[in-house]
Amino acid sequence: MVTNKDINRIKVVLAEKKLTNKWLAEQLGKDQATVSKWCTNNAQPSLEMLLKIAGVLQVDVRELLRPTENDATYIRVPKEFTKK
Repeated sequence: MVTNKDINRIKVVLAEKKLTNKWLAEQLGKDQATVSKWCTNNAQPSLEMLLKIAGVLQVDVRELLRPTENDATYIRVPKEFTKK
């Protein structure tokens, strides 16, 4: 079962890409403390911000979310969020 503490995988994706919270904060124009809260799952980004994060990291938004049982959700990332 996924708890509220395990909603996103931003920290995991950053580690896989050898990127830092600070780098992501700079790319998004956000405070580093805000990104840190997202990475530790103490706070969650909005859906719009999650799409921007996916675009910056060049991943499908689904890679940033921890799947739940029987998850059949499909979210398409708009092209405007995938361009650098």
